[in-house]
Amino acid sequence: MAFDGLSDKLQGVIKKLKGRGKISEAELKEVLREVRIALLEADVNFKVVKDFVKNVNEKALGQDVLESLTPGQHIVKLVNDELTSLMGGSVSKLDMSGRSPLVIMMVGLQGSGKTTSSGKLANHLKKQGRRPLLVACDVYRPAAVKQLEVLGKQLDLPVFSLGTEISPVEISEKAIAHAKEYGNDIVIIDTAGRLHIDEALMDELKNIKEKVSPKEILLVVDSMTGQDAVNVAENFNNLLDISGVILTKLDGDTRGGAALSVKSVTGKPIKFAGMGEKMDALEPFHPDRMASRILGMGDMLTLIEKAQTSFDQEKAKEMEKKMMKAEFTLEDFLYQMEQMKNMGPLDQMMEMIPGMNKAKMGDMQLNEKEMAKTQAIIRSMTPGERRNPSIINGSRRKRIASGSGTRVQDINKLIKQFSDAQKMMKQLSGQMSKAKKGGKSKIKFPF
Repeated sequence: MAFDGLSDKLQGVIKKLKGRGKISEAELKEVLREVRIALLEADVNFKVVKDFVKNVNEKALGQDVLESLTPGQHIVKLVNDELTSLMGGSVSKLDMSGRSPLVIMMVGLQGSGKTTSSGKLANHLKKQGRRPLLVACDVYRPAAVKQLEVLGKQLDLPVFSLGTEISPVEISEKAIAHAKEYGNDIVIIDTAGRLHIDEALMDELKNIKEKVSPKEILLVVDSMTGQDAVNVAENFNNLLDISGVILTKLDGDTRGGAALSVKSVTGKPIKFAGMGEKMDALEPFHPDRMASRILGMGDMLTLIEKAQTSFDQEKAKEMEKKMMKAEFTLEDFLYQMEQMKNMGPLDQMMEMIPGMNKAKMGDMQLNEKEMAKTQAIIRSMTPGERRNPSIINGSRRKRIASGSGTRVQDINKLIKQFSDAQKMMKQLSGQMSKAKKGGKSKIKFPF
């Protein structure tokens, strides 16, 4: 989970501040010392940490925060604002202005996830109605061209490749001509990487840049390399003048130092974050939302956006009607569980809910297993049993348990839970009907 360690420590600091009627300068100093230690342990650049603490301290003293009625809340807000500012302030979108086709050049070291990120970005743009063309310019890494072609086939996206014998500069130029001929409005060039920055690599990238004039040069860096990722970003920026950064594996980086340092060190924004292995697990980077998640305040906007893309809207309306009439069945429940899984890992979804920190979530892996067990049980039922669980007698329960690899007790537990839920739905539907007659707003499904 991204920022786990930092998030736990900062939320611990916040807990101490909550409800405090007065804070002295000495107490503020102690609070900021804890914040500084938390940031350093998260592998945030030392100079960045120093400036961060200095800015919060100056604002706290300069705005007479310590004399206010709620100094703790004010300091939390200052930390939140400073975290947001540190990561870029606001979301930085791709520059889509100019003549078609727009060229996006993907650069980075070998192993950073550049080829996969190229496919994810193309998929992201395709969903926005664009017609991207992927270009295989990594002619050195074994099977790099083939990897991009496989991704293109998987995503139903065109890939331009000329093998490994032609220079990447020539491939790039011919790809632009191909895009113009076939109506592709975005060209994403997957360039070669090295295990380290060297003169040959940079000369080649500079030549491609000179020939195709990319609108965006996006540096792909592995966030799990910590400060090394920041150093790589600084070097690439000095040599190529990048336009932004894509941080990969942010879902697996428990420290988050790279995300908190890269904007401050390079001056260039994080535009996207890789949050998983799936090809739709590339998210626009929202500094304000990320700061809110770090401080345990959740990220409901991202959660809602994920739901809107994962849930079939017509099906959602149908479910709402069923809930209003208390006709929600186990088939409907199974469908909803499958839609939830499409939104991403359960632990990632839960951390977007305000107040659901790691301690409160407990062992989310256990809940993932429980969800899988419930799905197996429902799938082992006949359509009739799913629609009307009351017909499930002793022999049917044994059959379902055998088919799902579970125990009869598990079947009993699920049926009881569902029965209780149906009773609650009947009560809720009555309340919603009254609210509707009274002219009040109706509860929406699934939110």
